[in-house]
Amino acid sequence: MPIRQSSFDFESNPVKNSNGDKVIDETIMHRVEEPAAIQEKALDKKMQQLKYSENAAKKSTRGRMKLSDMNGCAELIEIPEDAILFEKSYYSIGAVSDMFKVNASLIRFWENEFDILKPKKNAKGDRFFRPEDVKNLRLIYHLLRERKYTIEGAKEFLKKNKKADEKFAMIESLKKLRAFLSELRTSL
Repeated sequence: MPIRQSSFDFESNPVKNSNGDKVIDETIMHRVEEPAAIQEKALDKKMQQLKYSENAAKKSTRGRMKLSDMNGCAELIEIPEDAILFEKSYYSIGAVSDMFKVNASLIRFWENEFDILKPKKNAKGDRFFRPEDVKNLRLIYHLLRERKYTIEGAKEFLKKNKKADEKFAMIESLKKLRAFLSELRTSL
């Protein structure tokens, strides 16, 4: 037995009331719209497309960061000077992640990977970083994000160079001096 396709044309047979006027069935009411409603829908669609393109233009916070983006982010970290940093005994993981402009999960990952990070944990399991831990995190951040070491390479570097923090402090002071001199040159 052959299969047949059936199709229905609802608009060719309009329903008529007792006066003989055409009445639009409620099931097909959505097809008949006024011009203002059509324009409003088109505007809504354009707004959705703009929101989508804006969201696509925003950088995603998930996944691995490009090396070119790492360079830009390395300059944006906001770690206070030592005098201000050592005023508090402990910093929460949220405060530390805000300083480094990274997710708290990355700080937890680095804590598990590097032995020099030993934050205190309360009974609830919240991590509290000492100022020394923040300075060690700064060193790890420098190795991984600025000098582009792998995790294994950074671990090896820290094991071989026991005075890596002193070298890092010297590099940081030289960077500050360079920034001051370049600022002085631009002001002249």
